[in-house]
Amino acid sequence: MKKLIYLLTVLLFVVSCSNDEILEQQNIDNQELLSRADINKIIDNSLETTGDFDWSKAEAKTIYSAVKLGDGILTVGYGNSSDEFAKSSTSKDLKDEILNVIYQTEELTSTKARNEAEIFSHQDINVFDVKIENFATVQKLLQEGKVRYIEPGDYQYFEQDNNTQARSSGSGCGYETATLATADYRTVSPGARVPWSFDAHNIPAAWNHSTGAGVTVAVVDSGLSPQQSLMNQDFNDGDSSGRFVQKYGTFVDSWWSWSNNYDGVHDKCGHGTSMASVATAPRNNNNLPVGVAYNANLVSYRAVENVIINDYHEKRGVSEALTALGKRSDVKVISMSIGSPFSIGKVKDAVKYAYGKGKMIIAAGGTSTSFTTWYGVIFPASMSETVAVTGVKEGQYNKCDVCHTGSAIDFTVQMQRTNGTSNKVPVLSYYNGQANYVGGSSVATATTAGIAALVWAKHPTWSRTQVLNKMKQSADFYPSKHSKYGYGNIDALEAVQ
Repeated sequence: MKKLIYLLTVLLFVVSCSNDEILEQQNIDNQELLSRADINKIIDNSLETTGDFDWSKAEAKTIYSAVKLGDGILTVGYGNSSDEFAKSSTSKDLKDEILNVIYQTEELTSTKARNEAEIFSHQDINVFDVKIENFATVQKLLQEGKVRYIEPGDYQYFEQDNNTQARSSGSGCGYETATLATADYRTVSPGARVPWSFDAHNIPAAWNHSTGAGVTVAVVDSGLSPQQSLMNQDFNDGDSSGRFVQKYGTFVDSWWSWSNNYDGVHDKCGHGTSMASVATAPRNNNNLPVGVAYNANLVSYRAVENVIINDYHEKRGVSEALTALGKRSDVKVISMSIGSPFSIGKVKDAVKYAYGKGKMIIAAGGTSTSFTTWYGVIFPASMSETVAVTGVKEGQYNKCDVCHTGSAIDFTVQMQRTNGTSNKVPVLSYYNGQANYVGGSSVATATTAGIAALVWAKHPTWSRTQVLNKMKQSADFYPSKHSKYGYGNIDALEAVQ
C-alpha cells in the first residue's frame, strides 16, 4: 500500500531527483542539511563503535536533517525526569508547556494550525509526535529540561532510494509451504508433529509437567493469517482445549503519517503467523507442527508490516501494542521476533512500561541479511528490560549462519541442523493444512517464549523474576554467563520440574 502510493506520487509529480538531492540544495538557518547517506554513516559508525545509536546523543543538525527526510515529524519524549515515561497527573501540563514552546518557535498562532501540527499523543506514555519546519525548534527543545529526548519520528534508515535500496531486502516475509523431511520431526498422539528442535530442548518431556494452560502469550509481529484455521477458529483442537486466541491491530498501512486508519489484524507478511505457531500451535491429529505451549492462550498484535521496525507507523504500532499488553493482567509473556538496528524512543518507553507491569518481554537478538552481517544484538533485545535470544547450530555452540550474538544475549535455541536435512524449524504455514520452515533468532525467540509459558503455567503464582531465574538455572552455562550466548540452551524438562 505505502509503496504503491509512493510510486503513484512520483509519477504524478514527475520528480527528477531524490528528496536527498533536494535537501542538499537547501540552507535553513545557515545549516547545511545532511543527506540520508550522511546520516546513515553517522548511525553506522555509532553501531560499529558502541553497538547502538541513540538520537539523544546526536547533534541538532543531524536530528533536524533526519526530521526533514522523515516528513517533518519530530517525536518528543517528556517528563520531570529522565525516568518519567509513564503518564501521570502532571503529564498534561508538561505536554502543554512543551507544545507552547514549539508553537511559538514555529510561529503557529491559529488553533487550526496548532491542531494540524500535533499528529499523535500516546495514551499511556509521555510521548507525542508533532510536525515542525524550523531548525530553531530542534535547538530550543534540546535546551528544555523537561524534554527527555527528541528524535525524528519517520526517519527510515532502510528507505528504498539510490543510496540504500539494497538494505531493504530480507524483510522476513514469505508465504512459502514445504514438505517436511521425516528427519525433521516425529509424530506424537493424537497425530501432531514435534519439530526436531523441541527434542533438542526436552520440550516434549516437559509436557508431562506443563502444557502452558492458563498462561497468555502475546506475539507482537505482523499478525495472524486468516487462512490458517489452526491459529484461528480451530485454535482449540485435539489436545489443545479451554483456551483462547485474540487478534488486534495497531499498524496503519499508509504512506501518510497523519492517517489513523488501522490496517486490521490479518498477517500480510507471514512472519507473525510463523512465530505464533512456534509458541502456541495446537496439538491435534492434522499431522502438522505443534507449538511449544500448545495449551496457552494467544494474543496476536499486527503492529508492523515486516520484521524491521522502520517507518513511522511501525514505531507507533509497536509502542501502542506494548502498552496495551502491559495493562492486561492475564498476559505474562510477550514475544517480539522483530526489531531495529538501533534504539527507538517511543518503543523503548513502551518496553519499560510493559516491563514495569511485570511482563517478560522476549526479543530476537537479530537475524542477518546481506546488509546487516556486522550488526550486534539489535533493539529492543539490546535493552536490559528484555530477554534476548539467538539461534545456534544443533548440538554445538556455534551461532546459526544468520544469527547475531553478543553480551546482551540471555538464551540460545538450537535451530540449525548439522545433518543437512534442514537449516530451520518446522512450523505451520500461512496456508491452511500446510507446513513450512522458519529460522534465525525469530524462531529461537518464539520457542523461548513458549518455554517461559510452560514454566509460568507450572508455577502460576511466581513473579517474572522467579520464572526467569528458573529458566537460567535450567540452561547450560548457569551460573555463569557466556560472552556471546548468555546462559545457553534451556532444558525445558528441568525448567518445569
